[in-house]
Amino acid sequence: MTHIKTWLSKLHYSTSIEQPDKLPKQILTLAEIKIDWLKNVGIRGVILDLDNTIISEDDRYLSPWAEDWIAEAKLAGLKLFILSNGKRRYRVKYWSHRLDINAISPANKPFPSAFRKAITQMRLPSKNVLVIGDSLHTDIMGAKLSGCPCIQVASLPHPPRWWEKLAGKWVQIPYPKGKELWEFEGAFGYKIFL
Repeated sequence: MTHIKTWLSKLHYSTSIEQPDKLPKQILTLAEIKIDWLKNVGIRGVILDLDNTIISEDDRYLSPWAEDWIAEAKLAGLKLFILSNGKRRYRVKYWSHRLDINAISPANKPFPSAFRKAITQMRLPSKNVLVIGDSLHTDIMGAKLSGCPCIQVASLPHPPRWWEKLAGKWVQIPYPKGKELWEFEGAFGYKIFL
């Protein structure tokens, strides 16, 4: 238990002001990550998690400004890819189409196979591909196993699964109360991908 607490304590949020030549380990939302800063530290591609990083698992909330951030990242020349462990493949297809980003689902994170496929398709070395996700045990662990840098974001509010009730505080950053959230009302669009 002490070993886990020590490891988790090393992942505390740090800002680019504190370490302008290094990536933070944690940040609250995708939109708070500065694209120019990523490029300055050598990032050329980004692997994104979908559930609770871009959209809440229950399709209730969108991460504020996430779609704008993705559009800006593309304009800045970053290559993007979605890896999702979600069981609803039609949902991943919808978001892949909506964001115009290739996706793999199910990705079986943290196992490195899907990470390697994404990295290969981006034609980049793993050290230049950043993984952004909300879970230590899937996204961050998968990044580490694949040799990629990573940033953990706060998990969008969603009904907790059984394991999150037991271990959620150890593997996810709770979304801060009072922090801006956007409601999502577009799930009807999923029908064409069923």
